[in-house]
Amino acid sequence: MRHGKKFNHLGRKTAHRKAMLSNMAGSLIEHKRVMTTVQKAKALRKVIEPLVTRSKENTTHNRRIAFAVLRQKEVVTELFNVVGPKVGDRPGGYTRIIKTGNRQGDNAEMCMIELVDFNDMYGKDEKKKTTRRSRRAKTETAPAVEEAAPVAEAPAAAEESKEESAE
Repeated sequence: MRHGKKFNHLGRKTAHRKAMLSNMAGSLIEHKRVMTTVQKAKALRKVIEPLVTRSKENTTHNRRIAFAVLRQKEVVTELFNVVGPKVGDRPGGYTRIIKTGNRQGDNAEMCMIELVDFNDMYGKDEKKKTTRRSRRAKTETAPAVEEAAPVAEAPAAAEESKEESAE
């Protein structure tokens, strides 16, 4: 029965699950992205999002709460000194889950969970789209000019070769 089961237990006892999610949260903060299964990523998101929200306000109380979950002094320092200031204006949604397919051994659904503000690939595309140009003007003029030049040369060369053969 699943009465009162509010979250995914991930097939582990409570202590093992808490330790695993704590270590995964530390790895995510340290490396900014982690490859894992989709279910573990969804469980990790529920652990990491409140910690990142607390990291916006650098107080002793918030640091102690983060340390109680993460249990690594270096990771807590990284969270409050690097991650917190960078996500200061974001109202939520600090992580992104990108599905990568199935694992070969057991066909488990794999994904990559990452901190949104630390991915440079997605932020640069938006700036390039601000220019406005007509696609129609480019496609009509550019190929017509390129095609006209070779076509004009081809009949002239053909006429010259006919004249030489006639002589």
